[in-house]
Amino acid sequence: MKIHVRYFASLREALGSQQAVDLPEGATLGALRDLLITSSPLHAEVLARSRAVRCALNLQMVDETVPVPADAEVAFFPPVTGG
Repeated sequence: MKIHVRYFASLREALGSQQAVDLPEGATLGALRDLLITSSPLHAEVLARSRAVRCALNLQMVDETVPVPADAEVAFFPPVTGG
């Protein structure tokens, strides 16, 4: 299934603003993050499990155990962002 991933703050500076990702049905946000980590060395560095990264699913803050529905928008960002 196709989903839309957006990056904010320092993640956006490193990875760009967004990308489309094919994700297996029933995958969680954690599985998505792991898939992105394996997609490139830069993704591995920016989204590393040792780094604090927050996520939102369709504009709602959630944890990584939540399943991602088809055509969802997922946002990743550092825990503190400025405005």
